[in-house]
Amino acid sequence: MSSPHPKSAAVAATFAALDEGRTPERAVFREAVRALLAALAERVPGRSVEVRVPPYGAVQCVPGPRHTRGTPPNVVEMDPVTWLEVATGRRGWAEAVAQGRVRVSGVRADLSVHLPLDLGE
Repeated sequence: MSSPHPKSAAVAATFAALDEGRTPERAVFREAVRALLAALAERVPGRSVEVRVPPYGAVQCVPGPRHTRGTPPNVVEMDPVTWLEVATGRRGWAEAVAQGRVRVSGVRADLSVHLPLDLGE
């Protein structure tokens, strides 16, 4: 993570802890997840897909029909570690989906063309 983006420090600190077998500090882990979610929403603006990373956050992204009530028709959900991995390219999207680490529903829920993210953007 050599990105100059200020939020990349949280991502780097989180991966450093995980790589050493430690649990990342909750506040840093949350910041890393939310920074990457925000980067996705900025890179792919829209409201047709909801990306959920409980318990830290969710964003809507991808152009298309806007969803306003109930469960959206296009949902992507995963745990925080998987999100960090696919968002940064440490794990491929197809691999994570095939392993059941990412749950997807809807025709617009394939984020593979938008990942990995570049925090320096």
